[in-house]
Amino acid sequence: MNTKMKLITSLKIWVVIYPSITAALYLLSRSTIELPLYLKTLVLTLLLVPWIIFAGLPFVNYLIKLLQPDKSENTQN
Repeated sequence: MNTKMKLITSLKIWVVIYPSITAALYLLSRSTIELPLYLKTLVLTLLLVPWIIFAGLPFVNYLIKLLQPDKSENTQN
């Protein structure tokens, strides 16, 4: 994987992780249960890693695919 692809992948992951972590921390802070930091981290990773891998990144890839121009339309016969 070249540097450009690594940067693009990093940006995609960041686009999913940042709002997901922010929302999860907000929801967790609103709960009445006070957990130690290591348990909060455990809960967040148990929820967010599958969310990011199975839903977040595929959704970002789908959106990118929708926004890209169709390459078959650009080819001339």
